[in-house]
Amino acid sequence: MSYQAKNSQIVKEKARALGFDFCGISKAEFLEEEAPKLEAWLKRGYQGQMQYLENHFDKRLDPRLLVDGAQSVISLIYNYYPEERQSKDTFQVAKYAYGEDYHFVIKDKLKELLSQLRGAIGDIQGRVFVDSAPVMERAWAAKSGLGWIGKNSLLLNKQMGSFFFLAELIIDLPLEPDGPVKDYCGTCTRCVDACPTEAIPLAGVVDGSRCISYFTIELKEEIPQEVKGQFGDWVFGCDICQDVCPWNRFSKPHQESRFEPGEMISWTKNDWKELTEETFNQVFKNSPLKRSKWKGLQRNIDFLQE
Repeated sequence: MSYQAKNSQIVKEKARALGFDFCGISKAEFLEEEAPKLEAWLKRGYQGQMQYLENHFDKRLDPRLLVDGAQSVISLIYNYYPEERQSKDTFQVAKYAYGEDYHFVIKDKLKELLSQLRGAIGDIQGRVFVDSAPVMERAWAAKSGLGWIGKNSLLLNKQMGSFFFLAELIIDLPLEPDGPVKDYCGTCTRCVDACPTEAIPLAGVVDGSRCISYFTIELKEEIPQEVKGQFGDWVFGCDICQDVCPWNRFSKPHQESRFEPGEMISWTKNDWKELTEETFNQVFKNSPLKRSKWKGLQRNIDFLQE
């Protein structure tokens, strides 16, 4: 076994021991195929008011601009599919936001993984990423064989669907890369057909400015009246395109105690409506819901009630 293959095996064993479901490796290089796609997506204005997506165009496409001497991109999958779910009769929160903010949970694990790799292999320089820097995580995950990009633009994995987080380690250690896998969406268009705001104009492309997650989380001003009545009961994020995906029949409950839902899992619509700012800050202090803040959540609830 080559030195690179041996180290790749160590990486995967350590990742699995820390609770990551899948680990794939790519060579750190310019994402040539992604460049024109990203440019076209931005030109169409699909980023809406998410102006941060327009920044660092070159860094998004080349990890060597993020980490000096980068040789490998390690992509990781971490399950968040919940065992317990909200009642369908209440205001809906995307499943990824049921528990503690994933940025904290997964970043802790990534730092531990990097520390363990240094202990097992030697001096490794690199950075950990959890949806917090200009890294095209789905492109890297697909390139490393963790799944394929579905029509809803999410990474789909044959064994576990799509209810998982992606994370990366970009390091200066050369490793043996994995190859991509086949696209198994076939002729299925369930996600495209189910999206109430028609936010999937092309296979694999989501118009971010029309997505319910964008309206309920990213948009800071009033929600436009033209999408009135299209949100169902979603007040934070949306899982519709994932819930209808046939591959998610393979989703299994996560094993992460920090993702366990708090008291909100059993709240009624009335509980949500009566939520004060003080209680919101207390209940959701370590939650992804802090992103929308209490005012944003109230705006979303009011919009559904108008």
